[in-house]
Amino acid sequence: MPSRAPDLERKQMVEYQIRRRGVSNQRLLAAMEKVPRHRFVPDSESHSAYEDMPIPIGSGQTISQPYMVALMTDLLQLTGEERVLEIGTGSGYQAALLAELAKEVFSVERFESLAGRARSELAGLGYENVTIVVGDGTLGYPDRAPYDRVIVTAAAPRIAQPWLYQLKEGGRLVLPLGQRWSQTLTVVIKEGSRIRTESHGGCVFVPLVGEHGWESG
Repeated sequence: MPSRAPDLERKQMVEYQIRRRGVSNQRLLAAMEKVPRHRFVPDSESHSAYEDMPIPIGSGQTISQPYMVALMTDLLQLTGEERVLEIGTGSGYQAALLAELAKEVFSVERFESLAGRARSELAGLGYENVTIVVGDGTLGYPDRAPYDRVIVTAAAPRIAQPWLYQLKEGGRLVLPLGQRWSQTLTVVIKEGSRIRTESHGGCVFVPLVGEHGWESG
């Protein structure tokens, strides 16, 4: 059953799950109050759209917990002028937030079914600055590189070289990095021929499958 008061639930989500946990970025908080998260979950899960947990969306994938979405987005440090590459479109919810906060968004999804639904929802909400392509996200999307920011929404065993090649000098990459079922939320900053990393706590994401990721299964 669809949520009876999604606007109220969305405001409560932002207040209790995001703001009170220390996220103070006003542009981000406003975007999360605006984007209708319930549009990006299966109808059977819409009653849980604003709860403090990840939600299955099919094909073995999930829409991440609202706080984790907020934290990763905050770590990108978006000003509104960036070209962003997202690895793992999933439901399209993260892409919608990025579309609110950045200039252009390019998102790569492995599953055609998820990509199709995400395109439909984003178009229905009027987002015209998001491009979704189907492919191996571990290879990035060289057609529109370089990017100011890269965000990876599945667990990566390593920092894939294509992401670094496609990231601008001084750019930021945010990803869950580590083991298949346990990772560290990591920020990578490109500084010439070197990279600098920051750790921002433990997390658990579904595995990123691809040439530079995990094997399927």
